[in-house]
Amino acid sequence: QTVVWRAKLLNRARLIYTVGAGSHRSCCGVSGRTWTKPSGFDTGLKTFNSLTKQKEPLILAREGVATWYSCGPTVYDHAHLGHACSYVRFDLLQRILSRMFGVTVIHAMVITDIDDKIIRRGWEENVSPTMIARLYEDEFKRDMLSLKVVPPVVYLRVTENVHHIISFIKGIIRNGHAYSTEEGDVYFDIQSIGDRYGKFMGAVDSQGEPGQYYKRDSRDFALWKRSKPEEPYWESPWGRGRPGWHIECSTIASSQLDIHSGGIDLAFPHHENEVAQSEAYHQCGQWAHYFLHSGHLHLKGSSEKMSKSLKNYITIKDFLQSYSVNEFRMFCLLTKYRSAIDYSDSSMVAACSSLGTISTFIHSAQAYMTGQLQCSPVQEAVLWDRYLAETKSSVLTALADDFDTPRALSALMNMVYHGNRQLQPVSTSGGAARSPAVFGAMVRYLTDVLDVFGVDLLHSQADLLSSGSRLQAVVEQLTHFRTEVRAFALGHLKDQTNGTPRKTGPPTDRALLLRACDSLRSDLAPLGVLIQDRGATSTWEITEGKQTQRGQRVHDKDQDRSS
Repeated sequence: QTVVWRAKLLNRARLIYTVGAGSHRSCCGVSGRTWTKPSGFDTGLKTFNSLTKQKEPLILAREGVATWYSCGPTVYDHAHLGHACSYVRFDLLQRILSRMFGVTVIHAMVITDIDDKIIRRGWEENVSPTMIARLYEDEFKRDMLSLKVVPPVVYLRVTENVHHIISFIKGIIRNGHAYSTEEGDVYFDIQSIGDRYGKFMGAVDSQGEPGQYYKRDSRDFALWKRSKPEEPYWESPWGRGRPGWHIECSTIASSQLDIHSGGIDLAFPHHENEVAQSEAYHQCGQWAHYFLHSGHLHLKGSSEKMSKSLKNYITIKDFLQSYSVNEFRMFCLLTKYRSAIDYSDSSMVAACSSLGTISTFIHSAQAYMTGQLQCSPVQEAVLWDRYLAETKSSVLTALADDFDTPRALSALMNMVYHGNRQLQPVSTSGGAARSPAVFGAMVRYLTDVLDVFGVDLLHSQADLLSSGSRLQAVVEQLTHFRTEVRAFALGHLKDQTNGTPRKTGPPTDRALLLRACDSLRSDLAPLGVLIQDRGATSTWEITEGKQTQRGQRVHDKDQDRSS
């Protein structure tokens, strides 16, 4: 009888997905694990879809609007750098989609605020699970704001949506894809969907969740878990209990999605189970059109991901004591979002160096535009047509190809390199015509793209200056004094009567003064004051001035030496 019952149920499931799904407006009928290209608005981008293991055209159901759901944190401990990397990477994608391609992103995120780990942490701290969840939820949100991650349209807590979850489970049972046990648990019935389970690689051969004694199939997973003594619970048709892990996301995301994102470790079983139960509830064949997964963050030399359970993590708050937000976002930009990424001092030095090179170019260009920097005649047409125009095209092409930020950044750095080559200081320009407009355009484009990426060099400098109203004037006078001393040491101090250069002082004395100038410049750099010598004159800028973990600031290697 059991065999006959299962055969009838399986046939019913197949009928639902082949016939019933076709009449369901919110989802399209799809056979087996086949992915169907959605109809709608073509964004012009291609993105790697984990459902197909290849790049697909990104097509949205509504023109100019993307519905996006992401799995939020389980709030039982501090968020760490691995979390930061994943959330910043997807923030970059959403910023690019919105700012570069004109798509409004409607982003929702769930906060898992009831879970075995939260309950256990509450017992350890002798406080309620609710207090634990609220404490770490607030900290997570502060961490995201400190990393300049744009908040979702809405954060949703599991505990505030239990009544919706219960209704969702009822729908799955009603459609013949779940069953309850005498003990009060509810499980999803994997066999009821036939070969549809296993959309993500390796899912079919994986072991199921605990509780096999009560389950029809070892792969069946919990939709509702009966409560144990002293655990929080909600009343339900199956008795007192609480939601399983996977069901919360399906319920809160609910209707069909354009994009679903999360770390690669969530692909199975979490996202696999989400897909199964969502398509069972909605009686459709394609609940989420695109799944985007970010790669793990590894500590350099370790094959293990950074995680709380392995105790090998760095909290976001601790990290930001050593590096700036701009530096971390640059670190994330240097690798593709779906690639694994190694965290180490050397990888952060590379990010800081790239940021420093860009900052130096911007400052040099500004010095040139204001007349502080004298250069040889600039190849203006080449900068306009070859480097600025081609960079714009290359950046857009790279970002349209699965949000390829490393390639886009490489195009920007190439423009910066050739811009810097035109800004080599000379003692005198010989009255040559200046070309400030092209450098103004380059700086504007560069800062606009960086702003899309959440990297804001100009405002960070302004924030530093605003911390002390007289700092700018002090540095200006200090730099002016150093310039005069250096000019004297170089033997180019002009005669006060007729303005002609005259040699002064014995060579030994001048060498001592030059070393003193170099020493002052070096001493000011760790304090956030960067002085750069440009021929016979000098310019300055305020940097963020943070120390690296080794207590050593990364300096721009291209800075001119005065001695």
